[in-house]
Amino acid sequence: MCRGGGRMIVARRLEEAGRDAGSVVTVGTFDGVHRAHAEIIREVVTRARMREGRSVVVSFDPHPKQVVGTGAVDLLTTIEERVALISALGADVLLLLEFTYAFSRISPEEFYRTYIVEGTGVDEVIVGYDHMFGRDRAAGIDELVRMGKRFGFSVFAVHPFAVGGETVSSTAIRTALARGEVDRAGELLGRPYSLGATVVAGDGRGRTLGFPTANLRPEADLKIVPAEGVYAVAVALGNDERLGMMNIGRRPTVAAGEPRTMEVHLFDFDRDIYGERLVVSFLRRLRDEKKFDSLSDLVRQLARDKEEVLRTAPMQKRIL
Repeated sequence: MCRGGGRMIVARRLEEAGRDAGSVVTVGTFDGVHRAHAEIIREVVTRARMREGRSVVVSFDPHPKQVVGTGAVDLLTTIEERVALISALGADVLLLLEFTYAFSRISPEEFYRTYIVEGTGVDEVIVGYDHMFGRDRAAGIDELVRMGKRFGFSVFAVHPFAVGGETVSSTAIRTALARGEVDRAGELLGRPYSLGATVVAGDGRGRTLGFPTANLRPEADLKIVPAEGVYAVAVALGNDERLGMMNIGRRPTVAAGEPRTMEVHLFDFDRDIYGERLVVSFLRRLRDEKKFDSLSDLVRQLARDKEEVLRTAPMQKRIL
């Protein structure tokens, strides 16, 4: 059984996770694996190592709101990103439970008895200060403490984690992205917000303006796309990373009335990458998208945008 320092086990069934009565466990969706989530998971890892137990993160796929929510789900991370981020924090085991409507109806006690006490095994449970769980999220920390006394595990609640006076939460990050405040989202996440995308064919107009762009199709339909505007970005294409600038919008100067597009201009780059995958990390929002009176006015603004990215983006990356 993995205990500290080994490769994280990713289990989708209880039997794959194994059982260890010395486990330190946390339970949550952890969409974003933001700075508050990281505090919880680091606490789990630290306490598990102190008692020579194993650290276990229990999460859900798909996101519970996709099953029992009332509207569209705006995800901060794909399941692949969530797995990678949790692994990087040093967890021994990640148990991904399939979230179905039937699963959502089980009682809090049944969940803990079946999946934690008799399932993974548990010595201590670590949760966030606002942890809610079970059918209709009806149970909180007080109920968890009562169950701990009944089943023989201790409970530790991690205090709120704040950045700049704001408590870090997935909701706060979603709000920042919806406003285009990607630098603030990055501060709350602890890293720049990123999107994986595939390069698709465009109309080639950017090349005629001296700013060739790659048109992008996000690879995950449910991941949040930041608000329309022009952004400073860092783009990873395999092992190559370049600074660039991205436009999210409807290109009113050259293509008024068209659907929203995402296109990125990479600095010092001139290679055919149609069909390739890249990852865009958003550093800061430069400005609103706007309609210019002429293409020459647009080109002059793009030159100013590039100058600003080159001047500010390297420092922005260090801050995040």
